Amino acid sequence: MPLRFSARAALACLALAGSVPRALAETASWYGSGHRTANGERFAPDGLTAAHRTLPFGTRVRVTYGARSVVVRINDRGPFIAGRAIDLSRGAARAIGLSGVGRVHLAILG
Repeated sequence: MPLRFSARAALACLALAGSVPRALAETASWYGSGHRTANGERFAPDGLTAAHRTLPFGTRVRVTYGARSVVVRINDRGPFIAGRAIDLSRGAARAIGLSGVGRVHLAILG
């Protein structure tokens, strides 16, 4: 006999399995200088990359600021200032209109 799940139960199972992006409200900043990132890549200030303390290198994160969003790839470690969760490259910050420090929503895409 086939199993039947409600849409809510199926979504809950996916969320528990980590397949659904989790949206988190966090504080972000940006940086535009450096030579090498923590994973050994040359830093590209105008690229769509970011630094995070714990997410694995290569993780893609959707960053939303107001009505604008950008998908960045984690390739560095940081930020090293208390209260901040992610440091965006200058290019990623420009893409969403972040000019300093701001509250953003992060969705981990994988």
